[in-house]
Amino acid sequence: MQRVLPSIVRRVNQRSTPAILAGLAAITAWAACVVPVLAAEPLSLHLRSRSEVAPGSGRFHAVTERVEWDPRRSAIVVCDMWDAHTCPAASRRVAAMAPRMNELLKAARARGVFIIHAPSDVMNFYKAHPGRKLAQAAPAAEPVVPLERWCRLNPDREGQLPIDDSDGGCDCETSWKKGDPYPWTRQIATLEIVDGDAITDSAEAYNLLRQRGIKHLLVMGVHTNMCVLGRPFAIRQMVRQGLDVALVRDLTDTLYNPSRAPFVNHHTGTDLVVEHIERHWCPTLVSGDFLDGKEYRFPDDTRPHVVIVQGEDEYMTAETLPRFAREHLGKDYRVSFVWLDEKSQASFPGIDAVKKADILLVSTRRRPLPADQLALLKAHVAAGKPVLGIRTASHAFHLRDKPAPEGLADWPDIDATVFGGSYSNHHSRDLATTVRSLPEAREHQILKGIPTAAFPAEGGLYQTAPLAVGAVELLRGKTQGIEKEEPVAWTFVRADGGRSFYTSLGDPNDFKRPEFTTLLTNAMGWLSRAATAPSGAHATSAGPAR
Repeated sequence: MQRVLPSIVRRVNQRSTPAILAGLAAITAWAACVVPVLAAEPLSLHLRSRSEVAPGSGRFHAVTERVEWDPRRSAIVVCDMWDAHTCPAASRRVAAMAPRMNELLKAARARGVFIIHAPSDVMNFYKAHPGRKLAQAAPAAEPVVPLERWCRLNPDREGQLPIDDSDGGCDCETSWKKGDPYPWTRQIATLEIVDGDAITDSAEAYNLLRQRGIKHLLVMGVHTNMCVLGRPFAIRQMVRQGLDVALVRDLTDTLYNPSRAPFVNHHTGTDLVVEHIERHWCPTLVSGDFLDGKEYRFPDDTRPHVVIVQGEDEYMTAETLPRFAREHLGKDYRVSFVWLDEKSQASFPGIDAVKKADILLVSTRRRPLPADQLALLKAHVAAGKPVLGIRTASHAFHLRDKPAPEGLADWPDIDATVFGGSYSNHHSRDLATTVRSLPEAREHQILKGIPTAAFPAEGGLYQTAPLAVGAVELLRGKTQGIEKEEPVAWTFVRADGGRSFYTSLGDPNDFKRPEFTTLLTNAMGWLSRAATAPSGAHATSAGPAR
């Protein structure tokens, strides 16, 4: 282009009318090609990555950062979106997300992003296609590290995958058997391939990227635990080549069978692999960055989203809550953790996740926060969304008898307004405590499966009485040698019409008792009914709302 414009100018300077007219036409044509390149707006992407809370903790902040990528130096690779699969359920999920994927590809293409279609093993179907010839014509580029036909899991870098896919991952009945021909013949027809797109299933993808000076690569397609990681054009190998890689996490799927460890919902299995990728390989984003700002969800993914805000160290819920969530919530809920910043002790990196929470679970102790972070939590409550609090949640975001430090904000009335309690202190943990259900509450959904006989509790009985109007007491506790009993678990219909559940239980030994884990699981079910209720259908009476 640098050589074209001077030659056009020389023609104009020839001063003859035909030459001037021809020169102006050439300038117009040149500008039509060049100006869009010069004026291309950067891609505004929200990349989510993971960083460990503290070395060896096994807990990770999920933090989203806004970045800008030059679309002319960006590409998308579509991995193995075949027309059929050995697993019928996998085929159905591919077909379900393909329309959304095609809309993203059209939007990205219009912005100048280069599209590579990579349906492995079916290149013969495309042998005469211009996109196939385009890939074959790309000059060979020297890779930073050798490109492999398949890049296997690297235990030194990433440990093991969080799901057991050793059975092949099919979660339905299939007639396909190992040794049978693969059923795929082409890329699913829903995905349009237009002039300028390339088609390959090999290291040709790398040649294309280097030929065009591309440094940013988005990966989408299937399957996240297999081809999306291992293919020569996919995450592991492209990260090793030094490209900026990101996974479009809502336009992918796993091959995972919920009857295998960790025995969670199929879509929870995908979430776990996405988190694995964010920890060890590359950030992720959602298709809404190119389209409507929203995240695609499969039609059968109806899991309410539970966001757990953990910021206390007295009762070790940083250890007990993840185990509880994995064992008791993984089948029915989508779970995200937001952890306290270990350095400042007054901030929750990634707390923006609360914006998309259906249910908020609070296990935090005396943590005043930056005003904008506290505002996110209050906005969840003001929207009438459900809240579950355990133990120290009654004094989660304020100090005892002291104002918030300068630069931070507190929430001193959270106990009264969100949970309907009146926490004042707690009895000695050295005194034995027993908990019993109230006879009038034993038919409540939250007490289903909990024996009527009293059971022990640990950690010292909280002094929580009196409860506010709108609270329905379910469990009551008594401490050895102290006559007065205290409410231990109750529901509360807030002034905004939303539901809350609170229990003062939550000691590590409580989590070992089935009475407590059943209580929390049932409470989550009770709250999820409100989370999924039609707008305006929140309970508003002070009754038990069974």
